[in-house]
Amino acid sequence: MQRLAQFLLLLFALAALPAAAQALPAPLPVVASFSILGDFVREVGGDAVALSVIVGPDSDAHVYEPTPADARKVSEAKLVFVNGLGLEGWFDRLVAAADAKARLVVATAGITPKKLEGGLDPHAWQDVANARRYAENIRDALKAADPARAALYEARAAAYIATLDALDKEVASAIAAIPSQRRRIVSTHDAFGYFSARYGLAFIAPQGVSTEAEPSARDIARIIDTARREKVAAVFLENISDPRLARRLAKESGVKLGGELYSDALSKPDGPAPSYVAMMRHNVEELTKALAR
Repeated sequence: MQRLAQFLLLLFALAALPAAAQALPAPLPVVASFSILGDFVREVGGDAVALSVIVGPDSDAHVYEPTPADARKVSEAKLVFVNGLGLEGWFDRLVAAADAKARLVVATAGITPKKLEGGLDPHAWQDVANARRYAENIRDALKAADPARAALYEARAAAYIATLDALDKEVASAIAAIPSQRRRIVSTHDAFGYFSARYGLAFIAPQGVSTEAEPSARDIARIIDTARREKVAAVFLENISDPRLARRLAKESGVKLGGELYSDALSKPDGPAPSYVAMMRHNVEELTKALAR
């Protein structure tokens, strides 16, 4: 009799599975413009979102050229997340090609941008305190678009923000341990202004905040003279930039060549920076390895 009751209970549970599956809403189709932003969306949305990323790992969002496949992704999405602050200069063309109806979410809303000659610095994620605002904006957009799973997004965002708060302290502590006289370095483009302002490490770069324009011979000569005069500690490569520029700067200035920093894109999954948290930890490790004595 007990076995019969267990069998009937099992049948009832199996019969209920399709109805339960139908009760769960399908994952929300969303698009993120580039890999770092995609990681923020993935952390907050989890399996509740079907995420597509336009500019993938080790790729440069400054100079990206959208494809017809990208337009399809945007046309099918309910939410499209962009960084804003001038990073995705190609995005308006993509939206027009897609005839998109999705809600556009600017993930940097509420962040005070750094103003530079010629425009705004879009690299706000390099300050981990700003990453918290990214997560909050993503959470709020997902909750509004998918209220049935609002509690899930709230919980995931809270857990991720706690991770970011700990990371911010970790980065600050690591940079503070570097001798002050060694906190000047050269990178290939000006992607670390927010990092510099938050953590007290000076970056000198021959390219501006965008990689679209090639540095002039005068720019390169200026950086080399500055590196020599101010006894810059190291020249660093970037994953999205041609390594030949960094190698030339190091050779002609007599400054040692450091490791590779991840500025505007994550690495592939098997690389050293497959997530934002891993990226920041990798960069700090490379900096401290080259600069600490």
